[in-house]
Amino acid sequence: MAGLTLALDTDQSVGRSGMLATWASETARPSPGSEPGAPDGLRFAFYGRVSTEDHQDPETSRGWQLLRAQAITSGYGRVTAEFFDIGHSRVLPWTRRPRAAALVAALADPDRGFDAIVIGSSERAFYGNQFAALAPLFEHYRIPVWIPELGGPLDPKILAQEELMVLLGILSKREIARTRIRVRTAMTIQARDQGRYLVGRPPYGYRLVDAGPHPNRALARRGVRLQRLDPHPEYAPIVKWIFAQRLAGHSTSRIARALNDADIPCPSAADPQRNPHRTHRQWTLTTVRAILSNPRYTGRQDWNRQRTDHVLLDPDNTTLGDRDVMRWNPRDEWVISRQLAHPALVNETEFVRAQSIRATVQTPGHTYRLAGMLTCGICGRRMESCWAHQHPAYRCRHGHSSTTPPDTTRQRNAYVREDRVWAALPALHLRTTGAPTAPPAEAAATYLREHQIGLLFDPAARTITAQTPRKEHIHLD
Repeated sequence: MAGLTLALDTDQSVGRSGMLATWASETARPSPGSEPGAPDGLRFAFYGRVSTEDHQDPETSRGWQLLRAQAITSGYGRVTAEFFDIGHSRVLPWTRRPRAAALVAALADPDRGFDAIVIGSSERAFYGNQFAALAPLFEHYRIPVWIPELGGPLDPKILAQEELMVLLGILSKREIARTRIRVRTAMTIQARDQGRYLVGRPPYGYRLVDAGPHPNRALARRGVRLQRLDPHPEYAPIVKWIFAQRLAGHSTSRIARALNDADIPCPSAADPQRNPHRTHRQWTLTTVRAILSNPRYTGRQDWNRQRTDHVLLDPDNTTLGDRDVMRWNPRDEWVISRQLAHPALVNETEFVRAQSIRATVQTPGHTYRLAGMLTCGICGRRMESCWAHQHPAYRCRHGHSSTTPPDTTRQRNAYVREDRVWAALPALHLRTTGAPTAPPAEAAATYLREHQIGLLFDPAARTITAQTPRKEHIHLD
């Protein structure tokens, strides 16, 4: 009897369990927009992105991405909101793309007007681990994300789907890397072997002229033609005069002052359309120095003198992404054409000789052993050599020079004597190289010059910092 009772209880338990499961499934809360009888189904927010770096048509790109999104959501709902970024790299995190950031901000709005997100192109939307960083946010607000490669919504409970998103992010990153390598290699060959004018503003003293049809037949059929540099009839003589003055021993300050006194248009005034970011209407030391250091004036094409480094905005929060910083490459990495590519304004012998005039002997009998090596820690400018109290020294006037009127509100000049820095070089060499013994100061200075390691002077802390990845520094006595 007891056994019969137990069997009955078990049957009743099974029946109740089945009834409970049926009740749970029938009373489950449906997803927003998917209630039976809903006329339009889910409301989708479409996200897409296009980069105009490759001269893509934003309207065409938006059209095919939207069409692809509508194809996978057909029968499930309709697109009620659009978020489309134009001209913003996929490398940027969503919070730094205007429309993607607006989409993220809309997630917290209960009246956002959409129930799900549909992506037009995964590789254009997500780069690296961006989806993994955003997935918890989507899950928190219960917003499903529809992916073209899945043909529907991603289910975070299915490991294979998450792995697919990781793979797509890696492929997107790989595509960028492969394109960068291919473009850099092609531009190296075009500049070095063909002497082709590639991109950028023509240097002061030159103008662009037609150089024939483009060697790419497809581009040539579209009317694209090559360009080359040709001496400007008005400004080329000015460049020749600048080099002649420098070779005669005149300082860049004196050259800039003479150009301003003669009312000669500076580069930004001579070509304002190509220099909208410039506001100065007069010659400065930096402008003259840039002309004197540009190897294009020898008639050879050059490329890769500068590079773009990607620096993290916040090392403690890598999801913020990075910012682009332009830096000069070492001279042995410059790409210079093997043949003359355009008429020269100065011969190579004179150009090389002009580079050696760096105020190492600014005044007869005054030698500056660290000229050009020190940078101001306040404004980031290169410190200039000066002679003070019978000693060589270096100073920074934070942009003020004899070519500009004085400004009473500017910060005080930064100043340091050469012998103070010279005495610290052996110890700085030890920290920088890890050598077992400290070399003489002369050898340490030679090492810094050969490896193009600059020195940052902080006048408040009285420190000298080597401009290396580890930023080794020494306190001055």
